[in-house]
Amino acid sequence: MRLAVSNIAWHPQDRAAAYGVLRAHGIRGLEIAPGLFFDRSADPFAPTEAELAGAVGEARAAGLELVSMQSLLFGVEGAALFGAPGERQAFRAGMRRAIALAGRLAIPNLVFGSPRQRVVPATMAATEAREVALETFADLGDAAQAAGTRLGVEFNPAAYGTNFLTTLEEADAFVADLAHPAVTLILDLGSMHLNGAFAGIAEAVAGVASPISHVHVSEPHLAPAPADAGAAATALSALARRGYSGWVSIEMKQPPEAMAAVLGAALGRLMQALDIASEKADPA
Repeated sequence: MRLAVSNIAWHPQDRAAAYGVLRAHGIRGLEIAPGLFFDRSADPFAPTEAELAGAVGEARAAGLELVSMQSLLFGVEGAALFGAPGERQAFRAGMRRAIALAGRLAIPNLVFGSPRQRVVPATMAATEAREVALETFADLGDAAQAAGTRLGVEFNPAAYGTNFLTTLEEADAFVADLAHPAVTLILDLGSMHLNGAFAGIAEAVAGVASPISHVHVSEPHLAPAPADAGAAATALSALARRGYSGWVSIEMKQPPEAMAAVLGAALGRLMQALDIASEKADPA
């Protein structure tokens, strides 16, 4: 299974140290939040060619390839999937901006989370909200397909401040109904924990109808992940049985101190989880 780490786990000034930790653990994939990856750019979603080459070259020198992008609406003001016309326009423009950057960087996957930008107003009927979302993501799916990437829909629990696609089942049904080749599903383990659904992870993964394009190994509120190697191994085993061959990415927020030690320990637990999952697959 291919392993990655999101760069939200360190401050930009610590990227060289973080890349060293990743390299020491044999990690080859890097998930990026553009605001952190292009922190020296006036607009991180429109870096100059020199800025792009510098940031990408630094990652490649550490043996890393860019495999996913998150924080897609960073810096976009007044964007709302279900808002007034101007807010919906800002939402689409912001998402298209991110898709265009993914195309420039040849990043194969984008993660749509943005919980606060997808809150359904109390005055909007559920049927209308679904129609708006399906039409919007059909359009964004076309843009992603043209850019050579995929737009992954991530379910976000209500605890993260949204009321739309809060469970794996809801996100799966939405992606399946849309049936767009460039719109996929993101599996987030922290969200499964927050929803109280992690105990059924094996059955849930087996029952997903939509293609899974990316996996976040995370904990509630982005604590260091994985917290428990055994629990992570259960999820990895379920993904292996499904035949998943995409990237599995640690998603955790920047620790207040000792970044390299905290990140290294998290990677150690992930490697242990892989070993446990491998033993379960091949008990001999």
